[in-house]
Amino acid sequence: MQAAKSGRAWNKERRPYPDAVPERTPQQAASVASEIVTRIIDPTGEAAWDRKLLEFPACTLFHSSAWARVLKDSYGFGANYILGEEKGNPCGILPLMEADNWPKGRRGISLPFTDECAVLTKESRTQKELIRLAMDEGQRRGWKYLELRGGSDFLPEARPSLSFYGHDLELERGEAQLFERLDSPVQRAVRKATKAGVSVEAANDLEAMRTFFHLHGKTRRKHGAPPQGFGFFENIHRHVLSKDHGFVMIARLFGKPVAGAIYFHFGRKAIYKFGASDDRFQEVRGNNLVMWEAIRRLAAHGFASLNLGRTSLANEGLRRFKLSWGAAESRIDYYKYDFRKRSFAGDRDRATGWQTRIFQLLPNSVFRWVGALLYPRLA
Repeated sequence: MQAAKSGRAWNKERRPYPDAVPERTPQQAASVASEIVTRIIDPTGEAAWDRKLLEFPACTLFHSSAWARVLKDSYGFGANYILGEEKGNPCGILPLMEADNWPKGRRGISLPFTDECAVLTKESRTQKELIRLAMDEGQRRGWKYLELRGGSDFLPEARPSLSFYGHDLELERGEAQLFERLDSPVQRAVRKATKAGVSVEAANDLEAMRTFFHLHGKTRRKHGAPPQGFGFFENIHRHVLSKDHGFVMIARLFGKPVAGAIYFHFGRKAIYKFGASDDRFQEVRGNNLVMWEAIRRLAAHGFASLNLGRTSLANEGLRRFKLSWGAAESRIDYYKYDFRKRSFAGDRDRATGWQTRIFQLLPNSVFRWVGALLYPRLA
């Protein structure tokens, strides 16, 4: 796709932008165009992509070329990342994947199967310009929706389609201070797991991923949500873990896997992406020891923070669990622009509902088949 000036003229036959992203005056457009040049690119074909990312302190693994490869190889999404440059230097990045399947149709998402993927910019004017260009691209490509996962800072007047809790844990403290920050029930759980003989290991090989996936299936069945196919996790291993951008933690009780989690990292930021356990061994508190050992490991390796992922506003139990580790709470807002209605639309949190009870009753083989079938359509 050819590079385009960010100040390109808006086709007057197209629908205007919504109020949350006001249309530029000719003077504003000329000013922006004279300074910022934008390109729509596929980061998996850009050798220097990850180096560009590190110029933005807010970047995470979700902005990286590794995560783009996972999404492309697993589900065939098309990458349409918007890169803004000023005098040859990156000044803004909006990651976008195009999904096109029934029944949702063609849409741009930043990013599928990603808890949060904020626009990376150095100035507020660049934020709005990148969103404007995403809308321009959506009009051109015939998208039904543009979905942004994170964006309250640059869309203050728009109505969020969904909201979640976010939690971040600061890691730049000594081990003793990190442990003291834990709520007392968490401290007791960590000690209990250790006393019970639970051991935890970190690995990034495919066998560790297989072990986690087995536990993951048990946890997903408990919650009535089919797991993504193993191919997705194979791609995480291939593009993320094997490139030293993450690891799997497995807790064992006398050799038997009882809990596990997957962590990503990029720059100085880490992300807790997946957690799983065998409910039969809940009393030994393997999950707590997995999280604590991951915190210790990440802090020892110099990471500044650990993001604990999104939490449904209705899931008070998970919210309390994350807060109990001393995490700071924030709000994650999603936005969904409907090109047909020319406005931001609402959505529904599908974490719970009648479908979860049906999924819980399915045989294992059918349960996994349903997950492999549904996930490409749930992006």
